[in-house]
Amino acid sequence: MKKLVSTALAFCLLASLSACAGGSTSSAASEATSSEATSSEAASSEAASEPAEEASPEGAAAVMSYEEYMAAAVDDPVTIQAYVQAKQSYYAEQGTATVYLQDQDGGYFAYDMACTQEDYDAMTEGTKIQVSGYKTDWAGEIEVIDGQLDEILEGDTYVAEPLDITELLGTDELEAHQNEKVSFTGLTVEPSTDAEGNEVAFLYNYDGSGTDGDDLYFNVGYNGATYSFVIESYLCDNTTEVYNAVKNLEVGQTIDCEGFLYWYEGANPHITSVTVTG
Repeated sequence: MKKLVSTALAFCLLASLSACAGGSTSSAASEATSSEATSSEAASSEAASEPAEEASPEGAAAVMSYEEYMAAAVDDPVTIQAYVQAKQSYYAEQGTATVYLQDQDGGYFAYDMACTQEDYDAMTEGTKIQVSGYKTDWAGEIEVIDGQLDEILEGDTYVAEPLDITELLGTDELEAHQNEKVSFTGLTVEPSTDAEGNEVAFLYNYDGSGTDGDDLYFNVGYNGATYSFVIESYLCDNTTEVYNAVKNLEVGQTIDCEGFLYWYEGANPHITSVTVTG
């Protein structure tokens, strides 16, 4: 009888011990799960409190150096930062502007760049801007088309000094300075021929078909060769000093010029200043 009671007591003791052990394991697991959840919530809370990194717009182009821009293929998307040297025009009906740009390495021409009138007015000489668009070659002129003004970059300004490229006229090296602010010295005014066959110092439009207010074309000579220069009326209209200076030129005069080395099937400088020197 004792043996049976002892056995029963033993079984009771073992059952009790098992129950205690089981309860302890369950409690530990529960505490671990609770701890993990608390840690997870804390991590989530911490992550939520930290500012998220800004993602770059998908497909956004990196800003190119002048060298990278010139190496890009025609029709490639391009993004540049450069300084406004002159503004040619603003077309309010379509909200686009045409501007001459330059940095310390080279010149750019942004044609029909989308921007607001307010931004156009804010772009004074020397203002740094970022432009995105597509590189194109129009009759030899390398320019940015279908572009947009990304932003006006405050604080940094640059106005280029005209580079005297007189000695480069007629050489292959001339094109390397396309769209830069340039100067020419010691040129001779050479005759153009108007519609009546008369020799004149300038023409309205390249063929003489225009009237006052249109582009002015005039010929200059240097080292035995003749070159065609133009007063682009959108850049310098008939109220400007340079426009009227060209209207008063005489064949045989010696002049100095400043402007931008635009290109159209060869050098076609857009002149902004003419000084008679002899």
